[in-house]
Amino acid sequence: GVALGLLFKVYPIYASIPVVLLGGYGILKLMERARLYGDAAIGIISAAGIAVGVLIASIAGGFNVDLFSYLFGNILAVSREEVVLSAVMSLVVLVIIGLFYHELISVTFDEDLAKVSGIKTKAVNTLLVMLTAVTVVLAMRLVGVMLVSALLILPAVSAFQAARSFKSAIFLSSAFGVLSVLAGIFISFSWNLPAGATIVLLNIVILAVVFLFKKLRG
Repeated sequence: GVALGLLFKVYPIYASIPVVLLGGYGILKLMERARLYGDAAIGIISAAGIAVGVLIASIAGGFNVDLFSYLFGNILAVSREEVVLSAVMSLVVLVIIGLFYHELISVTFDEDLAKVSGIKTKAVNTLLVMLTAVTVVLAMRLVGVMLVSALLILPAVSAFQAARSFKSAIFLSSAFGVLSVLAGIFISFSWNLPAGATIVLLNIVILAVVFLFKKLRG
């Protein structure tokens, strides 16, 4: 999506949203039609996306500073328009999670039971993938496409190790994510380090501390 945006002189964020949504839809279809596990489907779509992106970048004249800022993140390159767009999209994601909270929990923990209970699991899975896709677009400018999966996974893993309920895990995951981003930006500015890598490493530190605290508590 970023490569297409740079190739056709379209704002990369706008070009990325439909591409990422299409990729999410492709993951669902691979899981349904080809009977693949989620990890395998994600790996296939991710590999295809990176390969196509490299080809498009090559056609467009090679890698440039703009493309690298999307691949590895660059907080200094974030514009006012991107901040506003991210705020609006984040609000939309939070509202949707609030509206479909119980359905999302049911499908996440036991899809078969949710289906028996009358929940439209296919629609909820589609919604979950679309929300994840939008979150990827929001985060890629900060930490980059190559590290965005870590920013999505690590706070959630840390939260589930520390939380006692799904609701508290959501709040803890958000808190860990915000803490790592703010601290990572501060450290990167202070020590002239790449923001994306610093944020991811801080998330790893948080996860290690949570594991250690949990082990000490028995």
